[in-house]
Amino acid sequence: MSGLAISVAGAQVLCRPSGALWIESAGALIVADLHFEKGSGYAARGQMLPPYDTRETLARLEAETRATEPSLVVFLGDSFHDASAEGRLPPDEAQRIGALAVGRRLVWIVGNHDIDGPRRLPGESLPRLDLGALRLVHEPRAGVAPGEVAGHLHPCAKVRGPGGTVRRRCFVTDGERLVLPAFGALAGGLNVRDDAFRPLFSRRPLAAVLGRGRVHPVAWASLGDD
Repeated sequence: MSGLAISVAGAQVLCRPSGALWIESAGALIVADLHFEKGSGYAARGQMLPPYDTRETLARLEAETRATEPSLVVFLGDSFHDASAEGRLPPDEAQRIGALAVGRRLVWIVGNHDIDGPRRLPGESLPRLDLGALRLVHEPRAGVAPGEVAGHLHPCAKVRGPGGTVRRRCFVTDGERLVLPAFGALAGGLNVRDDAFRPLFSRRPLAAVLGRGRVHPVAWASLGDD
């Protein structure tokens, strides 16, 4: 299975090129910040975006479930872009989300965009979920938090190289905690060198940068500011 294997607070996890996290010991597939129906939310306010973001995000998520065959799927919050996004889901896409729960446990960690969780879809809505040494939450807290696995910040890395620079979504970790990239098709990204990340790590973290079919470990010294 492709990806970058790392240790977080002693737990072995796999950072997948899709931006999903795979924990084989728990049979758990974890994704963060899907922001379903972001496009339709912007359109309702007069800013037109392609209305296919939920469809594209679901296709990538379904591909991950086929590849990993998880017994547990965890959404790390902000699965919906706003409080009315679930109501804007096309029926066929709601059915596809529901199908993800067939034969497995589905957990919705609530986020700041979807604080109440889904109302009509299967699964459990929880503020957090503990998996062994790991504590799955939406928003990372400042200070030392060994084992914390979070989303919310949409980390991206700007990587300098001999051929120029690229800006890609990434995981970021110091070996004690991990922040996942946004999984949603239209979700943006925040540079990991932004001050928002500074309170989270006691030492310079590693960026696990998403590439085509690979995840590339990139040291802090090779990361650039926006």
